[in-house]
Amino acid sequence: LEITEGVLMQNIDATVTSLNRIKALGVRLAIDDFGTGYSSLSYLRRFPIDVLKIDQSFIRNLSSDSNDAALVSAIISLGRSLKLTIIAEGVETLEQLDFLKAHQCEEGQGHYFSKAVEPEAFVRYLRSVQPSSSVAT
Repeated sequence: LEITEGVLMQNIDATVTSLNRIKALGVRLAIDDFGTGYSSLSYLRRFPIDVLKIDQSFIRNLSSDSNDAALVSAIISLGRSLKLTIIAEGVETLEQLDFLKAHQCEEGQGHYFSKAVEPEAFVRYLRSVQPSSSVAT
């Protein structure tokens, strides 16, 4: 379940209670668009979060903006230290992907991997790559 920083900060006590209940059901929780909101880093300890999704606005200029590169590197390091999965949003170039790999970012999303597809097209794709039902023995 992806939640933006802004939603997390609306009613912190109620949010923590709700998120703990959701997590007890086995749902993994992600902070979406991390870095664009107004939350304090101390709340990363308080919320039962599994995943940090780095906002695409930081990824977009990785190669041309040393501040963005430093921030992304720091977010990845922070997340890894807290044993969180890190996902970079908006990956569009091999250069961005190489930077993220070099900094041990586990996952990425963006047009570099695939443009958005309609649900029906995605279903067709999944059917085309399903392993055959016969298994070699």
